[in-house]
This record gives sequence, C-alpha cells and structure tokens, in this order.
Amino acid sequence: MVIIEVSLLSGFIMTSRSRMLLENTTIVKKIEVKANVVYIYLEKLNDESQTFILQLEQVIQVKNLKPASIKIYDYYQPGGLQISYYSVVGS
Repeated sequence: MVIIEVSLLSGFIMTSRSRMLLENTTIVKKIEVKANVVYIYLEKLNDESQTFILQLEQVIQVKNLKPASIKIYDYYQPGGLQISYYSVVGS
C-alpha cells in the first residue's frame, strides 16, 4: 500500500468535490483528513504516470504563505520516503 500525505497550506481546506473525484478513482483505496493533512491510500503504484488533483479552498487569509509538503511512501517500508513541496499558483 502506498500513502500520499498532503499537508494543506495554512488557511486552506480540501473541497468536498475534490474528495469525491479522488474516491471515484480506481487506484484510491481510502482518504482521511486529519488536522490539516490529507492521507490518500493507494492500493499500489506501477510504472505508469498517475495524476491526482486536489482542489483547495481558502477559508482564512494568511500572509507570507509558506510552501506545504507532499510525502509519498510505502506503508510497509516508509524508508523510501519522497518529499516535494507546493504553493499557491501565482504566489
């Protein structure tokens, strides 16, 4: 099982539409949202490129917004952790 752990940007939430779209993807097994982090559980990954789109909604205006992290790792072997960062488009 592979986990994509998306830390949400300060002042943002994931939209319910985004959750629905992810849940209707055959590779997504489960989605959890806990304390500003979205956990996307995938059955497995292969060599094919996969794209996941999370739509976020800003609910609180935050100055000097810092990038947030996206971590991808195997649930059973978390040592192969991959980390990337994202920020608001246009910032």
